[in-house]
Amino acid sequence: MNSWCMYDWANSVYSLVISSTIFPVYYEEVTKNVLPGSKVNFFGLEIVNTVLYSYSLSLSFLLVAFITPLLSGIADYGGKRKTFMKFFTYLGGFSCIALYFFNGNNVEWGIVFSSLACIGYAGSLVFYNSFLPVISTPDKFDIYSAKGYSLGYIGSVLLMVFNLITIEFPQLFGFADGSTAVKVSFILVGVWWIGFAQIPFKYLPNNKRAGIDETHIISKGYKELVKVWHVVKKHFVLKNFLIAFFFYNTGVQTVMYLAALFGSKELGLPGSKLILTILIIQLVAILGSYIFAKFSEWKGNKISLLTMVFIWIFICLFAYYLRTENQFYFLAVIVGLVMGGIQALSRATYSKLIPINTIDHTSFFSFYDVLDKVSIVVGTFSYGLIEQLTGGMRNSTIALGLYFLVGMGFLFLIRVPLKEEFKLAKKPISN
Repeated sequence: MNSWCMYDWANSVYSLVISSTIFPVYYEEVTKNVLPGSKVNFFGLEIVNTVLYSYSLSLSFLLVAFITPLLSGIADYGGKRKTFMKFFTYLGGFSCIALYFFNGNNVEWGIVFSSLACIGYAGSLVFYNSFLPVISTPDKFDIYSAKGYSLGYIGSVLLMVFNLITIEFPQLFGFADGSTAVKVSFILVGVWWIGFAQIPFKYLPNNKRAGIDETHIISKGYKELVKVWHVVKKHFVLKNFLIAFFFYNTGVQTVMYLAALFGSKELGLPGSKLILTILIIQLVAILGSYIFAKFSEWKGNKISLLTMVFIWIFICLFAYYLRTENQFYFLAVIVGLVMGGIQALSRATYSKLIPINTIDHTSFFSFYDVLDKVSIVVGTFSYGLIEQLTGGMRNSTIALGLYFLVGMGFLFLIRVPLKEEFKLAKKPISN
C-alpha cells in the first residue's frame, strides 16, 4: 500500500510546479513581449499568449478524456494496467525535462511539451487510481486514499520550496541567474516524478492475463469498456454518484486552477503572495484529507461528502464578498481543508461503489477519470465566459456555488455501503 501512495508523492510535483505556479508564471513572463499585445506566433497563427496556454490545457484534458476509456478497456482485457501507467509517467516526466529548452522564442516547443506533460499526468491517473480497490479492502479505502493525497501534497511542497529557494538565491546553487534556476526546476520535476515512480512500478501487482489474443486487443478492449458502461447505467447509486461528482468537482477543480488568478485580478496581490497562498492550501490539504477520512469513519462517506460540499458553497459565497488580503488568506485555509478531503474521499467512495467482484477496475475508473477531466474544461470555460459577459470574476464564483448545489442534490440520492456490509457481502452490490 505504501508503494501505491508513493505515486502521489511522485506525480504531484507536476501539478504544483508545472501546472499551478512556476511554469505558468515563467511562460507568461518570457512570451509577453514577443509580439505587441502579448501575442505569440504559434505555427503561423498569432494569438494572445495566455489564451494559447489555456487552450492547450483544455485540449490536453479533452484528449485524455477521449483516449483513456478505450485504453482502460485494453488494460483490463490485456492485463496492461501498469504498462499504460508507465507509458504516461515517462511521457509526462520527460516532457517536463524538455521544458528546460523553452525560452520564449520557441513558443511551439513550450506549448507542445507542456501539453504532453499534462497528458502524461492526467493519463496516468486513471490507471493509478484503479489500483486502489485491487490492493486494499473497502474498510481501508478512505484512509489509504487520504494517505496518498497527503503524501502528494507533502512531496510537492518540499520540491516547490527548494525550487523557490534556488530561484531567489541562484548564485548559491551555481546558477547564473533566476531564469536558469527556473528552467532547472522543470528538470527536477521530471526526475522526481520518474525517479519516485519506480517504487510503485516495482511493487504494484501486475494484472497480466494468460491466453490473450493480442491481434484483437483493441476490439476486445472496446467490448470490455461497453460491458462496464452497461453496469454503470443500471447501477442507480454508482450512476448518481458520478453525476454528483461531475458537478461538485467542476467547482473544486475551477477553484484550484483559478484561485491565484482571482487573487491577482480582484485584490491585486503580487506573485510572491499568490505562491504563498498556494503553499498554504497545499499544507492545509494534508490535514484536511485525514480529518475527513476520520470523519467518514465516524459518520460515513455520504455525510462527510455532503458536509464538504456545503463548505464549498460557503467558500463561493464568501469569495463574492471578499475584499481584503487577510480574508483571502482565511479563505485559502478553508479551501485547503476541504480540497484535500473531497479529493481523497471522492476516490475512496467511488472505489466502494464499484461492484465487489469486478476485475475491470480500470474500466470503471475511466468513467470517473473522464468526468474529472471534462469537469475541468466545463468549469474553467464557464468561469471565464461569465467573467467576460458580466465583467467580473465575483459573478463567476456564484456560478461555481450552483455547481456545488447541484452536486449536493445528487449526493442525497446515493447510499454508500457500511463496513459491516462489505464484510458480509458475497456478491456485487446492487441498488
